[in-house]
Amino acid sequence: MASSTHHCAPCAACKFLRRKCIQGCVFSPYFPPEDPTKFANVHKIFGASNVSKLLNEIAPHQREDAVNSLAYEAEARLKDPVYGCVGAISVLQRQVLRLQKELDATNADLIRFSSNQSILRPSQSSGSSVQNAHVLPHYYGSYSWNNNP
Repeated sequence: MASSTHHCAPCAACKFLRRKCIQGCVFSPYFPPEDPTKFANVHKIFGASNVSKLLNEIAPHQREDAVNSLAYEAEARLKDPVYGCVGAISVLQRQVLRLQKELDATNADLIRFSSNQSILRPSQSSGSSVQNAHVLPHYYGSYSWNNNP
């Protein structure tokens, strides 16, 4: 894969840095020429020299994950320079908590609804329940669909 990149076009890193992409370029497997923004973001946040050192210091089988992490963090830092991906994680955690509360409220409504239904159903054992089936509990109609947590 990397050797064909060298004959056709330089990798995004070498093109960005305006240098010749040589055989064995540490960037070429991870920064293809079709995605120049990926390297531009990583370079802007971490610097090409630091990324090169990092990639040379870690095992080859870990490099792709490292580059993906760097690219994710770089993009997050460009969107939120103070918090980066930690800010995105915080937003997602708050969203999970809000949705959990909403789910709990909906489950409580379902339990309340199912207990109302059992009160309204005629009983098999007694004829008097059939006659009083039209009587609704005192809390019927008090539910609002616009409950805001």
